[in-house]
Amino acid sequence: MTIKKIFMLTNVVKGADCTHLFKAAYENRYTWDSNFKGYKGSCSWTDGTREIKGTFSLGQDLKATIQEIDDEQIHKAISSQLWEVAIHRVRRSFEQTHGKNTFTLGDTNEVGSEIIVGGKNEGDKYRVKNDVVTMVYRHIHGNLIVILTKDVIHTGNGYLSKHYSSQYLDPISKKDLQEKHHYRDNFIPLYENGPWVLASRSIHQESLEGSLLNKQVFSFSSLKSLS
Repeated sequence: MTIKKIFMLTNVVKGADCTHLFKAAYENRYTWDSNFKGYKGSCSWTDGTREIKGTFSLGQDLKATIQEIDDEQIHKAISSQLWEVAIHRVRRSFEQTHGKNTFTLGDTNEVGSEIIVGGKNEGDKYRVKNDVVTMVYRHIHGNLIVILTKDVIHTGNGYLSKHYSSQYLDPISKKDLQEKHHYRDNFIPLYENGPWVLASRSIHQESLEGSLLNKQVFSFSSLKSLS
């Protein structure tokens, strides 16, 4: 860590504007270049009992096409995972996304420094640690979602979340609305010095009592760029 950065961190006190801290973490996320063409390959899904295989392509418009899979639920699940990952790779400037927000420093714990949002998205919160967004606390479509990032992949051009959990809460009572989901993602470069894409994702649900409900694994292989 540079001397300048140490000064920036130690010079920010609770209640102070910390836009620069959040912006640094936001801009450290891995995103695709604007000339990303899309890619294709083989895909599979398993719950440990069944395994279903097919092929896919993800276009420059980020729309996924799944082939050779007739099971409508699995077809939709694979498409949803590809889209969910791709939409977070779209590059938008900090000003485009957060230009109408303000950011105030809250407390600091083992997860990171609390970033309290004001302005357009007042009520939202984040935590940041080592230029990584380690917690997301956002109100989306009438619900409250909490995402905790436990591990990341450093690509050399930004980070990708590797191990994290997500849970929907009631925005008023803050009680759980559904089971917590735990994710483990693996990303690889599409080719040497190429864009990083999803190679596998495992998801398991944890019941409100803390027991494992089910697990799904999505795999993507034989990956090639669309020309």
